[in-house]
Amino acid sequence: MRRRSFLAQTLAASGLPALGASPQTAPAKVKLGIPGPYRGRVVAVHHPGSVIKLRYQREPVRAMMRRGIMELTGAPTWQEAWRVFFEPGDVVGIKVNPVGQPFLISAPEVFQEIVAGLREAGVKPADIVAYDRYRDQFRSGGFDKWLPEGVRWTSATTVGVDGLQLDMDGYDQDQYVEMALVAPKGNPANPHHRRSYLAKFLTKQVNKVVNLGVLKHHQSAGVTIALKNLSHGLVNNVARSHASPSNNACGMFIPTVVDHAIIRQKVVLNIIDGIVGAYHGGPGSKVEKYLWEHKTLYLSTDPVAVDTIGLEVIDDKREQSGMKPIALAYSDDDSSFVRMQPEHIEIASLLGLGEGDPGKIALKTVALG
Repeated sequence: MRRRSFLAQTLAASGLPALGASPQTAPAKVKLGIPGPYRGRVVAVHHPGSVIKLRYQREPVRAMMRRGIMELTGAPTWQEAWRVFFEPGDVVGIKVNPVGQPFLISAPEVFQEIVAGLREAGVKPADIVAYDRYRDQFRSGGFDKWLPEGVRWTSATTVGVDGLQLDMDGYDQDQYVEMALVAPKGNPANPHHRRSYLAKFLTKQVNKVVNLGVLKHHQSAGVTIALKNLSHGLVNNVARSHASPSNNACGMFIPTVVDHAIIRQKVVLNIIDGIVGAYHGGPGSKVEKYLWEHKTLYLSTDPVAVDTIGLEVIDDKREQSGMKPIALAYSDDDSSFVRMQPEHIEIASLLGLGEGDPGKIALKTVALG
């Protein structure tokens, strides 16, 4: 991937489009889904006061979210911006990210501003559903303790129910992704072992999804930003994608799952929390010594474009720290996979899931504060 030092260029000037001219604002009624009405458009909102000593600051986060959604849509108010995507009667899921506890997970301040936006669009609290696949991780991350009043939560299964991740209680037997890929103890002659089934949360309970990701390194996939938050959170039988440090298929698994028609249809907005990020040691507890206060939120309907930008942000930080880019880095004490696979972003672009060419991405950075 072509390297660019775009942060230094764009953070210096409020609203400067870093990659060509911004697309025209979509009309009020737009075709939602992946890559959505704003293919190739990424809005980055930076606020120096958004985090202090790793503690999020509510008012700056609120200002960032409101400005970001307006910049993405071109709407004159933040209420109208949310109404581009949502309307009364929608049942909206918010896909959180609990991996990385206790150091780097979806933040309540960001989540609660998403809920505020949905309510402005006329979505009732009872029609907002927070979700991650493992209820044990959801609870241990504390998500159930700070959900706004009336907002529901759900999950697909518990951690450790089945070593092969093939339990079906929370999954839809009629909707799946099939690949010639099985876990080490799987049975290649059994179609069930070759499939990853979509969560009933997605297929039966909600009609739209907000993908709330974090800006984070991942040992097998290279990064976990927007695409991987979907691929490994909305289906079962995902461990087969990175079964060992040398048996790594994330490069193909991630785009294959996100390409499922229901995921493409229902995921309408990606909000990436880069207020605090991790440039190595991900996705779990080893991120602690690689955290940095990036102080930026990213918004896009295009998961490929926002992942393309996010990968470069992380690589820039790695370069500043004397580390190799993710695509060229090998295993070390804090990242065990032989080679990481950020190529899942490029493959997703080739599947039509979004814009992966940096020269065609319109990055608009707004500096607040």
